[in-house]
Amino acid sequence: MTNVGRVAVLGGTGNEGGGLALRWARAGIPVVIGSRRAAKAEDAAAGYRDRVPRADISGAENPEAAASCNVVVITVPFTGLAATCKAVAGSLRPGTVVIDATVPVAASVGGRPTEMLGAPGGSAARFARSLLPDEVHVCSAFHSLSAAALYDLDVELEGDVLACGPKAAKPTVEALVEALPRLRFVDAGGLSMAAVVEPLTALLIGINHRYGTDRSGIHITGI
Repeated sequence: MTNVGRVAVLGGTGNEGGGLALRWARAGIPVVIGSRRAAKAEDAAAGYRDRVPRADISGAENPEAAASCNVVVITVPFTGLAATCKAVAGSLRPGTVVIDATVPVAASVGGRPTEMLGAPGGSAARFARSLLPDEVHVCSAFHSLSAAALYDLDVELEGDVLACGPKAAKPTVEALVEALPRLRFVDAGGLSMAAVVEPLTALLIGINHRYGTDRSGIHITGI
């Protein structure tokens, strides 16, 4: 398995980012929680260390978190994606793998399924690619995982994670996926396919609503 090194999770104070950070830290991967405010990131990291004793989890402002890692995972709401990318663009090292897990969706109202928004470039990942240096590798992944399930460490995850992006970055994404028990990495093609994968989040929210759960996911059969 590829050694991913230290991972920055920008937006790691929320359930999705926090859940990924907790589970990676529990698997032995060092994690830096990123936030717009260092104090908020540090407080979140302290809380996560309480949940996962002896875990290597620290907190920092987004640019500092990004500068300290070779892998950066963006889990902020879509409305904060542009500001986050612009804030860290100058801090990213050449060759950094940036994994965008954001989805261009409108907030759900009254429990109805979330509505997809138009993202520049056709997807959140392509939008992020346009805002970041050419020397970094931008991928799209982790859209089909339930944030509630991720954050609840008593839940055993299951399902497939569809990853889109350049071939050079896929081993890193695969290592992060398969560091989490019962998840499987599926290569979904180049970054252009993010426009197909990202809407699965809205689909799953609708399924959750109809079936009274918050934990549906994706399985690809036949491979």
